[in-house]
This record gives sequence, structure tokens and C-alpha cells, in this order.
Amino acid sequence: MPEVAQPIVRITTSHRVFKDHKDSILAVAVFQGGRWMVTGSYDKTLRLWDLKDGVVLKKMEGHSYDVAAVAVSRDGQMIASGDVNGELIAWHGETCKSLTQAIKVHSGAIGSLDFSADGTVLATGSYDKTTELWNTKTWQVEGNPINCGARVHCVRFSPSGELLAIATDSDIKIWNPRTREYMAEFKGAITGGQNMSLAWTPSGTRLLSAGSKSDPTIREWDTSTWQQVGDPWSGHTDYIYALAMNSTGTLIASISSDANVRLWQLSDQQAIAIFKTSSKMYCATFSADGRYILCGGIDKNITEWAVPEYVVPEDTAREQASEDSLPMDAEEQMTNKARRDSHAKVLSINTAVRDACLTRDLYSAEKLLTRQIDADGNDYNSYANRSFVMSRKLEWDHALHDAVRSIGIHPSLTGYTCKGIALCGKMYFEEAMKAFDLAFMFTEGDSNTIHVLLLVKAIALFTGNRHKEAMMRIQELAAACPNADTLACDVVKAYLLVQMGINASNDTLHSEAADHFNAAISTGVLSSKWEIDSKYEIFVVLFGWDLKSLWQTGNQNRCDALLRAGRLTEAHEAYRHMMDMSDEATKVSCLDWSTGRFSLTSPTCNTHPHISAFKQEFSALYDTSGLADLAMGGDAALAASAYDRAIELYSAVIDLDYATDIIFSNRCKARLEKKLWDEALIDARKVTELNPSSYLGYELKHAALHGGQQYDEAIEAFDIMMSKLCDTLDTETQKLRQQYVGSSEAAGAIEEAIRAQLDNNPHRLLNTFTGRPCDRQAQINAFKTSAEYKELVSSTMKHADLRMERVENAVVTYFRYVMLSHRWEENEPPLHDIQDKVIYDFNPVGGIEKLQSFCTTARKAGFRWAWIDTCCIDQTNNVEVQESVNSMFIWYRHSALTIIYLSDVPPSSKSGALAKSIWNKRGWTVQEFLASKVVLFYQKDWTLYLNDHSPNHKDSAAIMRELGDATGIDPQALVTFHPGMRGAREKLQWVSMRVTTLQEDIAYCLFGIFGVNLPVIYGEKKQNALGRLLQEVVAQSGDTTCLDWVGKPSDFNSCLPASITSYGAPPFMQLSVLPEDKMQTSVSSLRDPGAVELAFKLYTTLDDLTAPRFAHRRLHLPCIVFPVTEVTPRPGQEQDTYLAYEVKADGLCDMLITTEDKLIPFSRAMPIRQKFLLVRPWDRNLLELYDSAKPFNLADDTHSIMSEDYQTPPTSPVCDSSDMHPGEHVPVDSESDSRALRLIVGLRLPFGAFLLAQQWGGEYKRIASDHNIIAQVKAMASVRDMMDVRNLEIL
Repeated sequence: MPEVAQPIVRITTSHRVFKDHKDSILAVAVFQGGRWMVTGSYDKTLRLWDLKDGVVLKKMEGHSYDVAAVAVSRDGQMIASGDVNGELIAWHGETCKSLTQAIKVHSGAIGSLDFSADGTVLATGSYDKTTELWNTKTWQVEGNPINCGARVHCVRFSPSGELLAIATDSDIKIWNPRTREYMAEFKGAITGGQNMSLAWTPSGTRLLSAGSKSDPTIREWDTSTWQQVGDPWSGHTDYIYALAMNSTGTLIASISSDANVRLWQLSDQQAIAIFKTSSKMYCATFSADGRYILCGGIDKNITEWAVPEYVVPEDTAREQASEDSLPMDAEEQMTNKARRDSHAKVLSINTAVRDACLTRDLYSAEKLLTRQIDADGNDYNSYANRSFVMSRKLEWDHALHDAVRSIGIHPSLTGYTCKGIALCGKMYFEEAMKAFDLAFMFTEGDSNTIHVLLLVKAIALFTGNRHKEAMMRIQELAAACPNADTLACDVVKAYLLVQMGINASNDTLHSEAADHFNAAISTGVLSSKWEIDSKYEIFVVLFGWDLKSLWQTGNQNRCDALLRAGRLTEAHEAYRHMMDMSDEATKVSCLDWSTGRFSLTSPTCNTHPHISAFKQEFSALYDTSGLADLAMGGDAALAASAYDRAIELYSAVIDLDYATDIIFSNRCKARLEKKLWDEALIDARKVTELNPSSYLGYELKHAALHGGQQYDEAIEAFDIMMSKLCDTLDTETQKLRQQYVGSSEAAGAIEEAIRAQLDNNPHRLLNTFTGRPCDRQAQINAFKTSAEYKELVSSTMKHADLRMERVENAVVTYFRYVMLSHRWEENEPPLHDIQDKVIYDFNPVGGIEKLQSFCTTARKAGFRWAWIDTCCIDQTNNVEVQESVNSMFIWYRHSALTIIYLSDVPPSSKSGALAKSIWNKRGWTVQEFLASKVVLFYQKDWTLYLNDHSPNHKDSAAIMRELGDATGIDPQALVTFHPGMRGAREKLQWVSMRVTTLQEDIAYCLFGIFGVNLPVIYGEKKQNALGRLLQEVVAQSGDTTCLDWVGKPSDFNSCLPASITSYGAPPFMQLSVLPEDKMQTSVSSLRDPGAVELAFKLYTTLDDLTAPRFAHRRLHLPCIVFPVTEVTPRPGQEQDTYLAYEVKADGLCDMLITTEDKLIPFSRAMPIRQKFLLVRPWDRNLLELYDSAKPFNLADDTHSIMSEDYQTPPTSPVCDSSDMHPGEHVPVDSESDSRALRLIVGLRLPFGAFLLAQQWGGEYKRIASDHNIIAQVKAMASVRDMMDVRNLEIL
């Protein structure tokens, strides 16, 4: 009787244990050949095992960290392993020698690896939240990493390699690995669960996912819709670390922390067995034949569990080849023996007779059996076997006679079986069923024998033309006994369907016949590579079936039936399928059949008499269907962008052997449009083969290779195309040459773009992918060996007219870099510590940890290059230091991103933490922030400040407001700052309270802000460094606001401060403008002729003054001079540091001045030889200030130092004539009156004055004060005193 469904089997005894690792095993993979297994362990090694003998063949060492993942390519030629430090090693699959050193590309553990189906790409998934794709020829990463947004636990290519599934903490992502297109994303595990593992079915129509402890279930997904199929598979109670599927896609094993291995059946999503492990398991795989599950875990062993025999599908990878092609252990041999024994029970026959039946020599078989019967009249077995032979000869009466004689001598399984077959042949079905029922009495309850007998019974009914009943019995048998020999059911079903198709064809029911053939081929057992005839020779002997030719018979008859049914498109697809799926020998036979040179005739399949010359008949039917010219139809479809239709029509022409190079080229163009790169390449090669002298084939070959990212070959093909264009004699074709450029010319254009781009880049950068520091040449070399460069050369050759714009964009994209702005801390690594090393290899402590995190963050953001001042400048090279300091602003300005690392801002800080950060106290950080166009603030744990994920924190109003309040810098200047000289005093105030480690840096950090380029001289001390900077600012711009300070004077020049902190106090020299009504009132009070004349003279004099000059530490300062007439110290301050003096000067109100300098008292009555002056430094901007009260906007400081021409003052409003001289009386008008008088009113307002003391050489020195010296003219009568305008030399 048929077996019933089995309950869940609980197994506690393993089949075998593999012992050798010294620590937990995290990864296991089996070679497809079935002989070897590779494992990876926490002991930092891999081991290659012989599965037959259970011994270690190789111990593979090379990792410095725990091995967490392994993978084996389909062809067994490559092994890949990844460890918890993010390092990858590739190994040779046979020798186990490393193909690469440990490559550091991930900053977190590599949790999963998988090779594509063709072995050309390796995917690595990591805890650093990225997935990388590797070219296994070069072992270089291809393209940018796939940003997964969460830790990656598993990566799996689909069986076709067209999709890549990625399981992360948060979701499951589906990508097209070739195009990098995002295809789908879905949640997977629920209730906060993580997605731990994935498995594809062999057909690629289903994807399985497994969850973590909060959702320990397996979910099945339909890959056409990405919707869940059925309910979750429940049973586990903890993390499901791994899923494994057998080669036929019928069984799934799941490994869990609950110490259970569950075996599931995909067809009904039910668990059918549970294997109880002794400890937690982390990894699992099936053996190649699907009979064992191999799992590893915390016990340091690989445990092998035998899959219960009743659930092992016969259709395994081992049995798709001949049974003796692989070594088998004792259990496997017993399984095959059981099947052979069941066949022998039904058909007990000697070798000679069997061989005669297999070769269809029925005459010899009958003769041998008759001789045996004549020798022994009671040989019941020989009678039964002769009955089988007579049934094959359709001599039913003779067959029945022999069957009855056999049973009469000795009732047996074979006797009743042959009687049932004979009775079915005579169409005595009721009696036949009774005979088969009696046959079951002799099976001894053996399920294998019962299964075979039920199949024979169905075949016998089919022979008696009870087709529907026979097919129904086979379907019921397969459904009732899913764990029996399902392959046998499928083989019988396929054969009978083919026979039904042939019968329908003979009855001219061609469409019905085609459906039968389709159904037969859909069973999946018809393959030109399978040797089912040897495995199921019982059907060959009993019924004369030609199983060896069944594949050809079914496919060729399907082609013919579809053709005759008028289903031309399907006929062509069927023909293509047949040719594509054929092995080489079968393909030759199919080609002969298609052209009429050979017509297959199966001895047992009554093939249609007209199956010949398929191609000719196919072409004729196309002609009569209104598509007389397939090529023209293809051309029309191509022109209409109906590429699928074009491909179909061109393929029909090609398959009919009517193709030319033009047909192949057109199909190639259509395939290119569909991005079918491999297929297009085949067509392009055919074009070059048919027309070697034409350039077209190579042009198409270039396009196909370029699309398939085979850029080296694409460039080579294009160069050949160019030579073909040069060699042609056709004038029009020669003109095409002008549209393109050769590879050397393209490389030259790219080289030019590289040089231009790198002019503004730092000379040394860190490669965030490799972790190595690279000088400029190394950066260029990295680009020239990259896929991006090769793609650029290839595309530039083709599109010469657009090359420069595209080249520049590509170069800019590749060489984009990220700058770091940070506070130096202890143990920052200098260049010589990391030179020629991989930064990811270092122990992550101190400055190294910051360096590693910075590079990782930059790489995750999609940037290959990164710069940090600690190790990207050779501090021992003075020339490099000099250039770096002067280029720093430019480097930050041209960076794609500046990361600002706030090491003292803890995670999840609230607004206000940035303002308190020490980063806001450092000198260099002002320039770094202002120069950068795009910035992101990161906290101590490298998370974004305020969790602000906007692409640029300069666009964040909240962050900019906080930064503006903390720095005192106008928010608009923070965002849109431009370097230059204007507003010097305000810029100096920004840095006045900041500190630097090296004292000179307080000046050097301002070079970029002011746009100056000066020598860098460490050791010169800050006074000299600051003095040189301020001297340059005054000399170039004429801006005297930087002379507005309070504190101690510099040794460099007395008009400059000793420290930048002197700029901390708000400036006074930037005067306010009177309200317009008060200005008008004051101007009106001055309109007497004397006042107007004096105003004109003063305006003209001031207007003609040149800008200040500052060189060699001497300042030539234009001033309005007020001679000091009296200096009187206040009494009782002899012990004070600062002394207060009452000072009087001509034209000024009396004032009190405090200073460290000790001044000699004097007065008009008691004069001294040394002269003292109170001066107002002249700033010609005052002319505009009192003429037009337009406010100054520092953020709009867009004038470069080259455009600020202070040597050419604006034209005087008083006089345009070159004949006029200062002081001459000139005619006036109301407008010029107003300008001059408005200036006088402005000059009467309080102003910041300098106290100067004359030196022995006639020069002056500034007497510094601890407060601003605020002066004011006395009255209108003192305007004459303002006429003393001089250009003083100050030391």
C-alpha cells in the first residue's frame, strides 16, 4: 500500500563528526563535486576536508582575525574567506594557496560571502553596513559600496546571478549587481527582528529569509512580486543563524541558537525532521547529493546528520550523472542497491536476455528464452520473461499463454505482472487489474517494489489505450507518495506525454500535440545530459522505451507540432530552447534534423513521418503568413524601437540559415538597446567573422563589451575599428573617422583633465577603500587602473564631441575628497607611522581610531579619498609644510565635504554642545569651516550632531545660529564666506580668543582667510608671524582697521599688537553715521563762506592722499595730525603699572591716556625736544562713508586682492582737472558743497586716535594704551587745525 505522510522525526544521533578546529566554527561550504568541504573558525584558520574519508587535507592560514564567512565558486576553482576585522582573502580551490593577501576593505566584520553563478563576482556583506562587489579576476572592488543602512548578515546571488539579495538588521534589499539598480526592499523579520539568513530556490522563483530571536521564523517570498507566500514557518525559539537548501530545492535546513537543526519541506512549508545538537550552531550546508546536513558551531566540530531516507529525493546532483561518477559511502551504495533490487523483483531476467531486449533484438531474446524453457519445462521465470518479450512484439495471445504457464508452474510477482501487461494489451482490463492486485501479494510490503509495480500497471493501461486513466494513476501516485522515487514518476509521465503528443500529431491535432510535448518538457526530466536510460532500464526492457532519445524526440516533435499548429513564435522559441539546452553531440544531431539531412526515428516512438527540414518548412510557413521578408520586418521593428520583436524576427532569419552580417549586426543593435550585452557580443563577433574588413562589427563589439563592463577588451575593439576606418577606400566611411578618437588621444584628454583637477587637491590623500596613503602619482595610478578610468577611455573614444565635459565630470567625481576638521589630541599618527601601511591594520586606539573612523565614514558617504592634517603632510619636509599651509584654504574650499569631528561632544547631545566644544577654541578651525562649502558635524561616536541627516549642515538654521552665537561670526559669513582683505579688523577679532599649539600658527591659520601667500617660518615667534601677516594686509589693501587694537605693541612694528588677543575688544575706528536729519542740521550750520572754503581744501587734500604703505617693518601712514601741547601725569601713581596722563592737543578736547610707557611731562611753558602727536589714521573709505551711508557686508567680500586697486583713488568730487592742485580755490556747486561739509561733520565726531612719539631719526613710534584713545575736535574754529595732513613713517 502507498506510504502515508510521515510525522516529524526527532533525531539525536549524528552520522559523523569532523574534528580538528581549535575554536568555534562559523562558516562551512561544500564543493559542488561533493568530495570536499571547507570550514572557517574563530581559530583564524580555514580547513579543507575530504568528505569521503573525513580527514583534513589542508590547513589554510593567513587571517589575523576570526574567520566568519567562507564561500566556494560553482566551478570549485576559488575559495573566499572573510574575517571579523573586515579582511578578505581569496584562495585557489584546488591548491588552497592564497591568491591575495588579506585585503582590508570593510571597517566591520564580514558576515557573509557569495560568488555569482559564473564566478566572476564576489559579494561581501559587512557589519559596517555596506556590501562590496569584487571582480574575481583582479580582486579589486568594482564601483562604490552598496550602502545598506544597517548591519549586513547575509548576501546571496540568485541562481541566474541577475539579482543580489542582502539581509540586514532592518530589512531585505534586492539589487541588480550588474547595473547597481535598486530593485526592491521589504521588511522581512517583524517585531524588531533582524534578518539573519537567506536562501534562493534553484529556479529563482522563491527567496527564503530567517529572523532573529524576536521573530525566529522563516518566511517565503515570491520573487515576481516580493510578496510573502503563506504563513511564517514557526518552530524555532531563538536566532536562526543559517538557512541551507538542497540542490533540488525541495528541502531546507535551518540552524538556530536553540540547539536544533530543523529540516523543512518546501512544498508544504512543514518541518519533517528535527536534529538535536549538543550546543549552539552557527552555520550549515547540504552535501552535494542532498543526503546529509553538515553544521558547525560552538563545539568546534562539524556534525554530519543523515537526512531520513524517506525524504531524500532521488533527483539529486549525484544521480544526474552516472551513479559511479562519484565515490559513494556504504549507505549510498545500499540506497542504490535497494532500488535495483526492487526492479529485479519485478523483472528477474538473465544478462543475455536483458542485453538483447535493451538492443531491441527481440528475436534473439525470444530464442534464448525458448531454449531455456526447452531445457527446463518448469522454468516459470523464463515463461514470464518470454511473456514480456511477446508483449513487446504485440503478440498478446502468446504473451498471455506464457504468463498463465508461468503462474501455473509457480505463482510469482513476475508472473502476475506479465499477465497484467498481456491482458491490458488484449484490452481485458478487469482481468488485468486482478492480475496486478495478485502481484502485490508478492512484494513483501517493500515500498520500493510497490512503487515500481504501480508504475508498470499504469504503463500497461496506457499501452491498452487507457491514456487518461494511466496518467491519472501516475499523478495520484506522485501525490500520495511524495517521498518515493519521484524521478521515476516524472520519467514515466514525460514518456507517456511524448507518446500522446505523437499520437495527436498523427491525427493532425497539432495544437493538442504541442501541449502534450510542452507538458513533457515541463517535467524537467528531459535533458540531453541525463542518463535516465541506464537508471530506469526496467522500462526499456519491459516496454522497449527509448529513454536515451527521449529528450530529442520530445523537443523535435514539439518544434514540429507548434510549427504545424501555426504557433510560429512558440515554434521558434522551442527550437531555440532545444539548441541552447543541447550538449555538443545532441546539437549536431538537432542541426542535421532541422535541415533535413537526418530524421530521427525512435523505435518505440512512432514519430511523425514529416519531421524533416524544419527550417525550410518554418520559412515557408512564415512566407504564407504574410511575413515574406523576415529581415524587412525586423528592420521595421528596429526602427520603431520594438526591440523584442526585432530580435524575434532577426533570430528567425538566423535560425533559418538565411542570415548575413547585416542581419547579425541589426540583431546586435536590438540586443544592445535591451542591454543584453553577452548576447549582443556573440552577434558582434559573428559580424566580424562574416565581414572581417568592415568596421561595423568592431563598433558593435565595442558597444557590447562596454555595456558589459569589459572595458579593456572594448578599448581594443574600438582601436581595431579605427584602423578599419583608416584602411577603407570608401570616402564616406573615412569621414566617420573624424567623429572618433583613438585610445591614446582619449587617454591624453583624460590626463589633461586629471592634472587640472589635481591642481586644487592636496598632494597626499588616504584611499578610504585600501586604507593606504597615496601621493599624487599613486592617486593617478589608482584611477588609471580603475574600472571608472577604463570606462571613461572607452566612452570618450566613441563620443569625441562630448568628451571634455564628460571627462571633466568623471574626473571630478573620482577625485572628490573629504577633509577633516578636528582638534589634535594625544598620539596622533604622523605620516612616517602609516607610510606604506594599511591604516585599518592598526590597533584602533587614540589617534589611529579617529583616523580609521574618519576614513570609514568618508567611504560610507561614497568618497574614495580623504585628508587629515595629522598624517597627510610630511612634517619633516619644510617645502611641503610651506606649500600645505598656504594651500590649506584652497584644499578645504575645493573639498566635496568637510567632516568636523567634535571629540568632546557625547552622543545624543542637545543643541548647545557644539558651542561649548573645544573645537570652537582652536585657531585653524575657523579657516577650515569658513573655506568649506559642505560640512557635517559628527559627535564623539561618529554620529551626526543633533541627528541632523541633511547633506550640508551649513543649510541648518539651528546649527548655524548656534555656531554664530559661539563664534561671533555673522551667520551669512559662516555660509557664504569669500577670502579677501576687506573687513580685516572683524576677521582678526574672530580668531582673537583662539589658541594654537604652535604660536606661529595663530598667524598662519589666517593666511587663507585673507588670501595671502607668505613664507612659513616656524621658530620666528608669533609677533613676527603676526606682524608679517598684518604688514601684508595693510600693504595690499590699505585697510587701517587692523591698527585698531588695545594692549601691548609688537616688536615688529609699534602700530601692530604683540598678540592677536588685542583684537578681542570691539573696534572703535568703525564709525557710525549720524542720522540724516542731524547730519542736515549740522551741515546747514557750516554754510558760511569761510567754512565751505576750508572744507573744500581739506576734502581735496584727503582725497589726494595715497594709501598706507607698509614694508620692511616700516609703516607709512597718512594721518590728520594734532600736535600734543601738554602731558601731565596724575599724582600718586608711582607704583602703578599703567600710568595715567592728562593730554592736551591743538584742536582736540582734553583727554586722559593710560600707558605702560613713562612719558616726560611737558607743556607750552616747559617744552621738551621730543615731539608727541595725536593722529587720526586716514581711511579713504570715510569719503564714501559720509557721502552714502551704505552698510558694509562682510559676507559679500567677493573682491580678490588683485582687484582691490587702492593705488588709484576715486575721482575727487571737487575737481576733475589735471591742472588743479591741492589747496587751490575752485568753483563749487551745491552737490560738492554737501559732500565736503558732510565730511567735516563726520570728522567732528569722536574717533580712535594714536599717540605717537617722535624718534631720533624723525620717525615715530606708537605709544600703546590699555584703553582706546577716544578723541574729538573742539569746535568749528578748530577745522583749521585738521588741515595738518601728513604721511608719517612709524617704526
